[in-house]
Amino acid sequence: MSSPGEYYHSLPPITKAYGTVCLAVTTVCSLKLLHPAYIALIYEDVFYRFQVWRLFTSFFFLGNFSINFGIRLLMIARYGVQLEQATFDRRTADFLWMMIFGGLTLLGLSAIPFLWNPFLGISLVFMLLYVWSREFPNAQINIYGLLNIKAFYLPWTMLALDVIFGSPILPDLLGIIAGHFYYFLTVLHPLSTGKTYLKTPRWVYPFTLISSLVRTIFLITNLKSLNHSH
Repeated sequence: MSSPGEYYHSLPPITKAYGTVCLAVTTVCSLKLLHPAYIALIYEDVFYRFQVWRLFTSFFFLGNFSINFGIRLLMIARYGVQLEQATFDRRTADFLWMMIFGGLTLLGLSAIPFLWNPFLGISLVFMLLYVWSREFPNAQINIYGLLNIKAFYLPWTMLALDVIFGSPILPDLLGIIAGHFYYFLTVLHPLSTGKTYLKTPRWVYPFTLISSLVRTIFLITNLKSLNHSH
C-alpha cells in the first residue's frame, strides 16, 4: 500500500495542482488569514477597480472546512484524476484546455445577473463530474452505501442531495451546463457532423510541457535518493 506522499506524487499534474490550490485557499480562508470576499467574483471590482485576480481566485474556494468541502475535494481526487489519467491520457494539454474552457464558460454564465455566483470552484468541480459521467456512463457508483446508480446519473443525484440537505444548487447547475456545453462541442457535435470547432489552442501546450518537465525532474530526484539509500 502506498503512503499518502506517494499517492499525492502519483497524481496527474493538472488535477493535482488544482486540488492543491483549492485546499490551500480553503485552509487560509478557514484560518481567517484571508477573507473570502477578497477573492470572490465581483464584476464591479474587476472592471472598475481593476481587481482582475478575482477572475481566477473565485475558482479555488470550495467553502470553509465542512463535509461538503471534503466531498468536493474527493470529487477532484477521484473523477478529475480518472478523467486526466484515462480519457485524457497523454493529452494533458487537452485536459488543461477543458478546464480553461469550462472556466471561461462559467465566467460568461456568471455575468448574467440571475446566474451570478461569487465562487465558481464548486461549479468547476461539477463540470469535471459531468464530463466524467458522460465518458464513463455505465460505471457503477455507490451513494453513501445506500444506493447503486450508473455514473450517467451521478451529477443529477448529487444535485438532488444538495436540494435535500439545503445546499445551494446554482453552483451545481452552472457546472452541469458548462460540462454539457464542452461535451457537446467536443464529442456530440463532431459525432453527428464530422466537424470539430473546439480545439486546444497552441498556446496551451507550453504550460503542459513545463509541468511535464517538473514532474520528470522530481521523478529523477526521487530515483537518485532511492539509489543512495540502498
